[in-house]
Amino acid sequence: MSGTVIVIGAGASQGVGGALSRKFAAGGHHVIVAGRTEAKVTALAEEVKAAGGSAEPFVVDVTSAADQDALFAHAATKGDLDAVLYNAGNNAIIPFEQLDAETYEAFWRVGCFGGFLTAKRAIPVLKQQGQGSLFFTGASGSLRGKSNFAHFSSMKAGLRMLAQSLAREFGPQGVHVAHFIIDGVIDGDMVRSRFGEYLDQLGEDGGLSPDAIAEAFWYVHTQPRSAWTHELDLRPFKENW
Repeated sequence: MSGTVIVIGAGASQGVGGALSRKFAAGGHHVIVAGRTEAKVTALAEEVKAAGGSAEPFVVDVTSAADQDALFAHAATKGDLDAVLYNAGNNAIIPFEQLDAETYEAFWRVGCFGGFLTAKRAIPVLKQQGQGSLFFTGASGSLRGKSNFAHFSSMKAGLRMLAQSLAREFGPQGVHVAHFIIDGVIDGDMVRSRFGEYLDQLGEDGGLSPDAIAEAFWYVHTQPRSAWTHELDLRPFKENW
């Protein structure tokens, strides 16, 4: 397969979205780099093209049905849709007593509801084709709710259940739905800019490399359907789990 791949939640070059965009472009796909910040998705698409890949930016608010419609309508003009990678979401330490309803809902809308809107548009296309991947980025919070992370854990657990339901319903129709649990700190631009000292304390390979994460996504995408992976967990070798 060498058709179009949509990377949703792309932004910084040194992040999971950036690494996914580079990896799938290097694998011969045309990549639609989709995210909410025009400057970031444009810069990332230009980086991919400068390296010899095929890419274009697309600005999208994942919580907007109209934006999602526009994204998938545009992707339809590019031929077969080989994969949709849902990587949107954020995290923050918020004690529950300081967590208000608006913040809770905002996290859920991006991290879970946006995945639903994406699936509603991706599944009919992939089902009609009888092939293609729909992947979701999860986290430690997909499996357990830690103190000060009620907002994050609930959205990630919801996204995981969405992925499981879709896999059971549409896997037999040729749609490969997978969920990736990123269990640890990602050594990317966002964490480096906010918690650089913490990453340094973890030492070499103490944080997950975005490019290594992208390799795992690629491996699952290229699996023969006689032996599909639905859920894959990734963590640094020294991570507690």
